[in-house]
Amino acid sequence: MPFKNRTVFITGASRGIGKAIALRLASEGANIVIAAKSVQEDPRLGGTIFSAAQEVEAAGGKALAVQVDIRHEDQIQAAVQQAVDKFGGIDVLINNASAIQLTPTEQTESKRFDLMQSINVRGTFLMGKHCIPHLRKGNNPHIITLSPPINLNPKWLGGHIAYTITKYSMSMLALGWAAELKGAGIASNALWPRTTIDTAAVRNLLGGEALAKMSRTPDIIADAVYYILSKPAAQCSGNTFIDEEVMAAEGITDLSHYSVVPGAELYRDLFV
Repeated sequence: MPFKNRTVFITGASRGIGKAIALRLASEGANIVIAAKSVQEDPRLGGTIFSAAQEVEAAGGKALAVQVDIRHEDQIQAAVQQAVDKFGGIDVLINNASAIQLTPTEQTESKRFDLMQSINVRGTFLMGKHCIPHLRKGNNPHIITLSPPINLNPKWLGGHIAYTITKYSMSMLALGWAAELKGAGIASNALWPRTTIDTAAVRNLLGGEALAKMSRTPDIIADAVYYILSKPAAQCSGNTFIDEEVMAAEGITDLSHYSVVPGAELYRDLFV
C-alpha cells in the first residue's frame, strides 16, 4: 500500500471534493489531516471536521480533525504543528479550500473580493509556506492545488474577473512551486475537472439541483488525485491537469459511473 503511513494534509476536507479525496486516500491506509472551519453542521452544507474524521477512520485511514481558517496564518501554523506532532511529518498537501462568487465587477462587493483573495490566494500561499519545510523531509512529497489551466481567453475573465484572477493565481502558485521546489524533490501540480462536480457550491450558489444533475460526483477528482500522488515526485510536476486526462493516462476512459444521473448530459466546467 503506497499510501500506508503517508500523511496527507487537506484543506476544506469536511465535505465535497476535499472529503472525497480524504476517503479515497484513507482507503489506501493514509493518515489524513482534515483541516476546515466546520465544527457545527450547517444543514445546507452538511458535515463537520469531526464527522469527516469518523468516515476517514471507517475507510481505513487515521484521522486528525483540525479547525482552521486559512485566512489566519496563526491557525495554519497551529494546524501544521498538530499534524506533525500526531503523525511525525507531512508528505502531501492538497490545497482544496476555496471561495467562489461569479459576479461582474460592479456586482462584486469589496468584502467578497477580499474573501476570495484571502482564501484562494493568500491562504493557499501560506499553506505552502508552512508545509514546505515538512514536505522537504516527506515520503514522495507532492502538492496538489485544485485550480484550472490558465486560459487567457477573455470570456473567462469578463464574466467574473474577481474569481478568475484568484483561481489563476492558485495555478501560478502550483506552477511556481514546481520550479522552486524541483531541487528538493517536491512535486507540485494543479488539478481541475472537465465537467462540474456535485458540491455544496453547485447546489447552493451556482445552478442548484438542475446543475447538480448535470455534474459528476467528487469521486472522479479523488481518483485523479490518487493517480497523481502515486507517481514519483521527480517525474510528475509542473502540470495543470484535467481530471479526464489523468484518468485516460491510466487507461480509464469509461467515466459513466461518475455521473450523478446516469446518462445525463454533463455541463462543462469553467476555464476548459
